[in-house]
Amino acid sequence: MVTRARARAVAAVALALTTAAAVWWLGAPALPGMGDPHPVQGGAAAAPAGSLALPSSMQGTDTGFFARRQATGADRTIDPLLVDGLRDTLETLLLEAGNANDPAALKQRLATLIGSHFPAALATRALALAERYVDYRVALGQLRAPQDLTDPRAVRDALEARHKARLQFFDGAEYDALFAREAELDRYTLARLEIARNTQLTPEQRAQALQATDSELSQEHRTGRSAATEHMAAAAQTAAFNTQNADPYTRHAARSAQYGEAAAHAMAQLDRDEQHWQQRLDQYSQARAQQGEGAALQQLRLQLFSAEEQQRVEAALALRTLQPPAATPGAR
Repeated sequence: MVTRARARAVAAVALALTTAAAVWWLGAPALPGMGDPHPVQGGAAAAPAGSLALPSSMQGTDTGFFARRQATGADRTIDPLLVDGLRDTLETLLLEAGNANDPAALKQRLATLIGSHFPAALATRALALAERYVDYRVALGQLRAPQDLTDPRAVRDALEARHKARLQFFDGAEYDALFAREAELDRYTLARLEIARNTQLTPEQRAQALQATDSELSQEHRTGRSAATEHMAAAAQTAAFNTQNADPYTRHAARSAQYGEAAAHAMAQLDRDEQHWQQRLDQYSQARAQQGEGAALQQLRLQLFSAEEQQRVEAALALRTLQPPAATPGAR
């Protein structure tokens, strides 16, 4: 059953799906102003388009990113620095340090912040790791995401190139702490893509290959994938309701039957929240078109949006230009 908290995640999933394709393979955006993007260089020999990527237990002599064994908790020597969430902490540090076109200047800022995120006993090591993380992010600026994320060969080359960039700056234990979980999902995603694009497979062979690929996922990722699938299904259902101008009664009946009464009420509140948000965006956008920038528009912005919402306004308006007009939730 979808709980109220999980139902609220639908909105985030729907937004993430509109932008994830552009940056998913990098794992994190390159630092602004540091390095111009270039085509991916080198990389492992790419599999032909439509070739079958089998789970690691079924592969032959694959090398590099696709042969790397994911470390398990039992395999790792306990290291107080290399813990879950390390990468999130480093990303938070970069956000706090702010934009900097000069990596050296950014590293100086990190030195002043490191103590607020790591204990004194780990500060020296943590700073050294953070500085290499800056260099790694600069290196990502030299790579270009595949133009077609449905092309297995392009995705495979890109993943291998990113893997090589990571190995330039981090040893095995650091790599596992920072990237192992993501790398498992990347291999899984590519395997499913290659299976789907392999026209030589019969339906039965495709089903067997997909099942074998699923079995390679850790229990943690299988659970997360199941939840994400549920969220995306709910988001797709809401999008269909909006396209059809479905009324609140129709929405509630379908949702309560599929997800339960509590979740249906929570999703109805999401509909109302989204409708109110879009109405305020309409009002603000129309005022901007009529009167342009100025003190009056700024005053209207303060009246219409909370401090947190104001940070989303420009992105929401920009997103509108990339999408066809959508029906208002529950409108008739």
